[in-house]
Amino acid sequence: MAQVVWSDRAIKDIDQIASYIAKDSLQYAKEYVKLFFERAQVLEKYPYFGRAVPEINMSSIRQILCDRYRIIYEVINRNEIGIITVHHQSRSLENNPSVKKFYKKRKK
Repeated sequence: MAQVVWSDRAIKDIDQIASYIAKDSLQYAKEYVKLFFERAQVLEKYPYFGRAVPEINMSSIRQILCDRYRIIYEVINRNEIGIITVHHQSRSLENNPSVKKFYKKRKK
């Protein structure tokens, strides 16, 4: 079983998402936070559950869709999954500082 490690950036993303949603509904904010963590739990057993991120096109950088958000993660090895960021689907991924290094790797 793989260990899922959340980056500081991913936790900050979730905090910001929850704060934004909580302006209208504290209940929905709590539900989203719970949903993000529950959705990522599947990676413990199935690290390749999500599909490769199309903009990056590296098999180790994958995503799980969660309502309007993308949980973007890296399969580091069979025993470790790193959650990189939680990103809104309507925004350009290329502008997300957490994934810029993967764009650079891809272009080489």
